[in-house]
Amino acid sequence: MRIQTFFNKIFFGLNILLGILLLLSCLVPYISIETVPFIAFFSLTIPILVLLNLLFLLGYLFGRNKRALFSFFVLLVSYVSLSSFFKLRFSNPTDTTADLSVMTFNVRSFNKNMNIKNTAVFEETLELITTEDPDIICFQEFYYKKQKDFKNYKYMYLEYIKNPGKVKLGFYSKYPIINKGLINFPESPNNAAFVDIVVKNDTVRVYNLHLESLRVIPDKDIIAQEESKKLYRRLTNSFKKQQQQAQIIKEHKDKSPYRAIICGDFNGTQYSNVYKTIRGDMQDTFQEKGSGYGRTYNFRYYPVRIDFILVEDSFNVLSHKNYNVKLSDHFPVMTSFNF
Repeated sequence: MRIQTFFNKIFFGLNILLGILLLLSCLVPYISIETVPFIAFFSLTIPILVLLNLLFLLGYLFGRNKRALFSFFVLLVSYVSLSSFFKLRFSNPTDTTADLSVMTFNVRSFNKNMNIKNTAVFEETLELITTEDPDIICFQEFYYKKQKDFKNYKYMYLEYIKNPGKVKLGFYSKYPIINKGLINFPESPNNAAFVDIVVKNDTVRVYNLHLESLRVIPDKDIIAQEESKKLYRRLTNSFKKQQQQAQIIKEHKDKSPYRAIICGDFNGTQYSNVYKTIRGDMQDTFQEKGSGYGRTYNFRYYPVRIDFILVEDSFNVLSHKNYNVKLSDHFPVMTSFNF
């Protein structure tokens, strides 16, 4: 009996620890990385903390234990503060009456370096885009030699020649591009770009982002192999750069004469201060019309959403879709909406 009591206390102690960590994670979006760098690590662990606390809750409920109230309280607070990372919807077709449909996809150079054992990655990507037929595509890590293969798009913007060593971004549009520009991030190979597009009787500014990479490879145990101090310094430096880049995007958007759409690879989750800074009062299309976990990155350990499409609060989001196709280390995302 004493042994059972001892293990019950250990079990509940672990439950309290994980509950406190999840509650602390609720503060992540509100604390600047530059002020408290280590807080950013919590944004990467929130999905697993939610799942572990959920397992405790189910275990207590199965055993009819009153301690389930603690886990229920923690999950309730985290749901309200962080929103659910899982959306339950049974139908989400692309609305044919939409004013605009947008896709974002980090294509990792269309598998140029054969990271995936598939020699037809580009052809399958092209087939997907032809089938889904988005009005605008925002590519990250674009391979410039494929620029002429997207024949259904009359307008494009690729600025790769003037920026050697930078991540290649690409825009394809069915509507006229009347203005364009590159947003360089200091001391980083990453960058962002924008285009102003005339859609019917309106003009919108579309941002394409590729924020600082954490350089964590999903199919290798680098996290386990790398020295903890070295890993901490590397990730902290990346988090700080992301925060600076997010501020650059925010300030640029604030000066825009047009309503905006922000797409791209944020290299961070929806729980981060970086995401909060960029999003502001915009809508996250996954939260509006998405379903499931919304996974956009093929990370080994748990579903991660680091690719986003944000639209103005005045837009009416009609659909959001995540594609479970292994054509890159990222998965494409598409949304449709009315102005």
